[in-house]
Amino acid sequence: MSEQKKFIGPLLVEGKTKQIYADQHDAALVYMISKDQITAGDGARRNVISGKSRLSTITTANIFRLLNAAGISTHFVEQIDETTLLVKRCDMLPIEHVQRRIATGSYLKRHPEINEGTRFDPVLVETFLKDDARHDPQIWPADIVEQKIASQQEIDWMVQEGYRVFDVIERAWASADVALVDLKIEFGRAPQGQLMVADVIDNDSWRLWPGGDKSRMLDKQIYRNLKDITNEALQDIADRYALVADLTGKLTIS
Repeated sequence: MSEQKKFIGPLLVEGKTKQIYADQHDAALVYMISKDQITAGDGARRNVISGKSRLSTITTANIFRLLNAAGISTHFVEQIDETTLLVKRCDMLPIEHVQRRIATGSYLKRHPEINEGTRFDPVLVETFLKDDARHDPQIWPADIVEQKIASQQEIDWMVQEGYRVFDVIERAWASADVALVDLKIEFGRAPQGQLMVADVIDNDSWRLWPGGDKSRMLDKQIYRNLKDITNEALQDIADRYALVADLTGKLTIS
């Protein structure tokens, strides 16, 4: 056990794919520990992929290092071990920002008039309320303000900051000839009130098409598309997650 990890305190939150523990040494920090769970369909489909927690931790740490280096405010502090990140304590906003460069997936189901592969420039931003029971419905700025989730000024800031996040990650993946098709990010609010990019950005957070080729996708969509859950299929997913984790350690921003 690392010296830093000795300060892990009580469990604060447990989600589908991670646990959040208090830091007994510093109330402004928490430990985020990844789990080997993979889920889809609002948690209706669940499986365990041995080693996924390590790969998620590596990927998230590498991506947040890129964001921090680009001057983007995030909760990431450091990676403690293979499955543990030390992050700033914040209250997560119950919304997800999805940024789309290329039309595909659920967007096409909601907009059948749009052809798959349509490119959005600037990136198209959609916001969804985190509510599994209601299948994460889309939420609009007026509703976010009315529900006191965030002010209009904060919404505008999150949109602009989201553009910056997408730009950094898109350019980084382009250095490896991988197209960032879309990206989900979340924001947290620090005790002092400021917002920051938080949670995780890992292989469950985006669509990645090497060379822009959908048939070579590397991301969680492979799991969502599975008809039969077999050990071989789960191992194939694990192999792709391992490749992504390895690649994120080599990404550069041109």
